[in-house]
Amino acid sequence: MPRNDLGDLRRSAAAATFGPGAVIDFRAGGAAVSAVAAGLEEWDSNFPPAGMLHPQAIREERLQKKLGVSGFRLPPVRDPGREQDAERALVAVRFPAWLQCPRCDLIGPEDLWSDEPGKAGRWCQACTRKMPGRDKVFVVPVRFVMACEAGHLDEFPWHAWVGHETGCRNNRQRFLKLSSERAGLAGLILSCPDCGEKRSMDRIFSSDTWQRFPDCHGRRPWLAAPDQTCTLKPRAVQRGASNLYFPVTVSALSIPPWSDRLQEALGVYWDPIIETLPEDRPAHIRLLARGPLSAVLDELGLTPETLAAEIDRRLHAHESIETDDLRLEEYRQFTGGVAAEGVDREFEIRPQPVPPGIAPWFSRLVKVVRLREVRAMTGFTRIQPPGDPDAPNVARLSARRLDWLPAIEVRGEGIFLEFDPARLTAWESRAAVRERAATIDACWQAEWRERHGAASSPERSITPRFLLAHAFAHALMRQLTLDCGYSSTALRERLYVGDGAAAMAGLLVYTASTDDDGTLGGLQRQGDPQRIERTVAAALHAQAWCSSDPLCIEDMMAPDDGLSLAACHSCILAPETSCEEYNRFLDRAMLVGTPRRPELGYFGDPAGASGT
Repeated sequence: MPRNDLGDLRRSAAAATFGPGAVIDFRAGGAAVSAVAAGLEEWDSNFPPAGMLHPQAIREERLQKKLGVSGFRLPPVRDPGREQDAERALVAVRFPAWLQCPRCDLIGPEDLWSDEPGKAGRWCQACTRKMPGRDKVFVVPVRFVMACEAGHLDEFPWHAWVGHETGCRNNRQRFLKLSSERAGLAGLILSCPDCGEKRSMDRIFSSDTWQRFPDCHGRRPWLAAPDQTCTLKPRAVQRGASNLYFPVTVSALSIPPWSDRLQEALGVYWDPIIETLPEDRPAHIRLLARGPLSAVLDELGLTPETLAAEIDRRLHAHESIETDDLRLEEYRQFTGGVAAEGVDREFEIRPQPVPPGIAPWFSRLVKVVRLREVRAMTGFTRIQPPGDPDAPNVARLSARRLDWLPAIEVRGEGIFLEFDPARLTAWESRAAVRERAATIDACWQAEWRERHGAASSPERSITPRFLLAHAFAHALMRQLTLDCGYSSTALRERLYVGDGAAAMAGLLVYTASTDDDGTLGGLQRQGDPQRIERTVAAALHAQAWCSSDPLCIEDMMAPDDGLSLAACHSCILAPETSCEEYNRFLDRAMLVGTPRRPELGYFGDPAGASGT
């Protein structure tokens, strides 16, 4: 059967922005092709061996235990040295199936257009015949699709939208016409060539419009599975809209004792060894050491006995992993005050003295020379960003539960800062600060109940220290892009915020690139005491005045959802790939206050950050 090659994707995109269920635009043979990436079963069937036996499998023990899987798979890539890889590729399904001719404005299902075996493009035969030289007039995907908050995806109901006069012979196998007569949706007219019925596309993006239409059909074109029962009302979305796909990811840093190369070096031998009874494990390792495991033991500098002892130690440590909050263990590593380094480790930190200029606000400064982060994708949402990885509206990546999840690993560097506990406690006890944070938290609670039911409530609250850490992380990232030369999309935040027994108040800014650019040393060098002092001062000065002020600082540019206050693209918003919260829960007034209420600012007068 002829292949329809569509194009290539970056490996990191296949497990995030363009993961299973995402609509992707390709350019294949001169034709525009839109397709939805197929589910994880296709990874196994097209790139064997299946599951964790695949050579591109990775592990991260803490994250595995939290998510209840045996490991993770990197998005598969073709090996140029393997002949059998030449015919392998990930699968995508054409979506939407309705296409439009850019010349005659006719729209119709894919089978109504001409095609050529082995080519993904379709063309309009009538318009092609009129072309001099008979160049094909390729049809393009229609711009509107339907989606619901449960993650389902469907075709726009073109025939139901236009309506037809009684007795019209048109049905789903006949063309309609979508022509632009004037600007805006009101000027985009859908008509039936047979009965002449017309209707504009005005108000298709209003949720109220679809209340009189049937419920969502529960379709999942990315999975080879039956439709689900869904009681939600679908909504019209532009095919390329950013809210059509929000990947849900859970990540963890590799920290001791999981940050050495032992498990990675053992690879496919890890599972057979740990599944052996403890008393038989040394003998089993000695048997493997006579063959394929010999080179691995030499590389690690271990004997069968020491390897068995090290594996026993790891299994005992695995039982003590706290999965409720993986970040608490990482926070303790950063704040422990002990440097961690080694040639075989994925985690190397160097605590630094806090310079006097920022000592009133920060109690700890750590240069993160080397780190490894594993980001696993657990599902995705549509229409609304994910509020909780375990929320019921998170759509599945596979038709059945697998013992692995797609993931990418990032190796890089960073800077960790911890807020001074005494200063932070005094600041967040101010009535004005609590009142401002409560405004955002109330909007967050209301949005959650609207999406998940009146009896439901989110697991977290939006506290002053969370808003402070998040706003400062954005301010620091913006300044670091100027100081160390990384692009804004190459940096990422990791927030450590908690109350009570799991009290945390810190942040990590690190390189988020999946290539070698993240390990060049430029970012962690900014963690030197003299450099970070200047960087923090410059970051705060930049936040003291926004080019959109006074509108921005007076919350007049805040989004309608109320999840951010004094925040806009001119001052504190960051690329969404850099922000853990999709640019929500931001308020630079928590940093520098407002003209009317300067006491809101944790840092008070930004001029004080210079230490002069």
